[in-house]
Amino acid sequence: MSTHATLIKPPKSLPHHSPIENVLQLLPLIDIGPDIYTNARPLWHPPGARGIFGGAAIAQCLSAAQATIPPNFTVHSMHCYFVLAGNSEVPILYHVERVRDGKSFITRTVQARQRGKCIFTTTLSFMKENSGGRQKVEHAVRMPTDVTPPPASNTVASADDDRPFESVRCPVTQRGCPSERKLRQWVRAVGRISECPPNVREEEVSSGERANKPGDNHQAHLSALAYMSDSYFIGTVARVHNLMRFANRRTIENTLRNFKGSDAEREQMKKYLEDIAREEAEENKEFGGAPPDDSRRIGMMVSLDHTIYFHNPRAFRADEWMLTEMESPWAGDGRGLVVQRIWSKDGTLIATCTQEGVVRLQQNESKL
Repeated sequence: MSTHATLIKPPKSLPHHSPIENVLQLLPLIDIGPDIYTNARPLWHPPGARGIFGGAAIAQCLSAAQATIPPNFTVHSMHCYFVLAGNSEVPILYHVERVRDGKSFITRTVQARQRGKCIFTTTLSFMKENSGGRQKVEHAVRMPTDVTPPPASNTVASADDDRPFESVRCPVTQRGCPSERKLRQWVRAVGRISECPPNVREEEVSSGERANKPGDNHQAHLSALAYMSDSYFIGTVARVHNLMRFANRRTIENTLRNFKGSDAEREQMKKYLEDIAREEAEENKEFGGAPPDDSRRIGMMVSLDHTIYFHNPRAFRADEWMLTEMESPWAGDGRGLVVQRIWSKDGTLIATCTQEGVVRLQQNESKL
């Protein structure tokens, strides 16, 4: 049985779109049914992962749901479950269900399916803009002040790096026990996100309900944020325990041994893994290093669920530096929980995310 990464031949990348917009582009499948979309381009399969990058499913489900709501409603929460590993060689169909359209809130569910099976599901809630009233209860966690500022240069990504976003790790300042350690990094989308609204519904344009106005592209920034929110997320559990995954030559060699791409792609993957290994080693040293008798190794680590609460969905740009802070309040019984906060560079709390995942160690069974 032949496989194709997309259902429809990928369209040409638009020059005024940023790389992350092109990666996340969806195509409506009107001939199949209403509110059904598919990925326009192949999705990234991270080295060593069981399937596609989870952030792609999160972001494209959000994009599909956003295509079915009026422009004066904005997402405020989405609750996701990873059901099966996504195959990067098979198209994904995103099925949107219009659960409820209320005066102040709209609810949608989206299922991502491959070969008839649900691989990812999410429920999203959208709130009407300015429906909270003039007087509000307001507070927010402040952005940490003991962090190094982001780079001042236009880009930190290398010319041969085609990832749609870039990140810069901050040195560790919170050392304590695993539950007290905090991991921080600056992230942003590569390039400049366009001012053209994505996924504009044809009936909105024809009726005049939605004008294609410059600057009305907050949905693209929200989808980009959703994509980046899954970067290094569940891996936080291993990192706060000094359990390094790639900071050893054998792990990298084993990963490359199973790689089926071209020589150029192999070199790019090798560089990607070595960069992670270097960051792991630096972080491990900052945490004080693992005890010399610690023989624990990660045997399995996969995400189970992912939640995003969008606090100020129209008050940021995803192509400008944002600070993320991750911590793990609990791990046990083969699972771990991570909490992430994201601030804009000016200190506005943009989102709070949580993720639980399977975190299992290699079991050294003694022979009887």
